[in-house]
Formats: sequence, structure tokens, C-alpha cells
Amino acid sequence: MAILISSDITNAQESNRKSFHDFTVYSIDGKEYPLSQLKGKKVLVVNTASKCGYTPQYEDLEKLYETYGGDNFTIIGFPANNFMSQEPGTNEEIQQFCTTKYGVTFPMMAKISVKGNDIDPLYSWLTSKEENGVMDAPVKWNFQKFMIDENGNLVGKVKPGEKPFSDEIVNWVKN
Repeated sequence: MAILISSDITNAQESNRKSFHDFTVYSIDGKEYPLSQLKGKKVLVVNTASKCGYTPQYEDLEKLYETYGGDNFTIIGFPANNFMSQEPGTNEEIQQFCTTKYGVTFPMMAKISVKGNDIDPLYSWLTSKEENGVMDAPVKWNFQKFMIDENGNLVGKVKPGEKPFSDEIVNWVKN
């Protein structure tokens, strides 16, 4: 009997677990952006910064988006100022920088916190196994990448220094 109760509790916890699609965030221009609109797409979630050694990754992220983006894949950037104040700008300044310097056309969201006491709820979910059911994956630096499957499940993460066209990311996008 105890095994059945334990199994029922586990199933109830899993059925109550949120998915990526349960969150609503804000676009860089301040509009609500329900992530449920991305059902059926793989999503690469990246915390970004304009004054980081990895900032040139914007160029390859845009190329990845141009190459594979569409009905089955997208990229979402989340500017964050959590690491050595490398994203000090306002949403407007960040948007201007991304479009003029790197020609970014993939969706950019409003600046958030990706760690600490003021962590955004989405990043709390992305980084906590208790919430996402898959892994603990604290953000180590700017340009850490999270891979979300078509059903809104976290399926992997890629270190900040790993380039957007790494085999791991490209193989995941294509398969």
C-alpha cells in the first residue's frame, strides 16, 4: 500500500510540474510574450550581455536563427546584468545595440535577473531540478544556453563559452 501511495504522490508532483510553456515573459519592447505560443518548436534560451567577451556570439546566434529558425526552432535572448555589470543598458539601449551591431532578428526579451534573490521565475525553473524535473543548472556566466524541446521540457544546457554552431546544438536542432 505504501508503494502505491508513494507512486501516486510522485505522479501528482510530476503532473503539477510546470513546463516552459506555462510561463509568460515580456519582450524587450514591453509586450507580454506567452511562451505557450512556442509549443511545437525547439527553443534555445540564452542569457545575453552587451559588454562580455562572449558578446560576439550574437553574430552566430543570429546565423543559427537564420539557418534553422522558423516553424520548428527559435532562439530567445534574455539580457541580464548578473555578471560583472556586463549588461548595464536599458531595454531600449540593448535592443538598439543588438540590431545595429549584430543584426539580431530573433526574439529578445526584457532584461531580467538569471540568478540570486531576484531571479526571474523562468530562470528559477530553468536552473532548478526541483522545478524542471531534469537538472540543476545554475547560470555560470553570460551566454549560457538552455535547450527546450517541442513540448516545453528542458532537455539540456550548453556552457557559456560553447559556440552556437557547436555539434551539440546543431545536432539537437536538426534531430
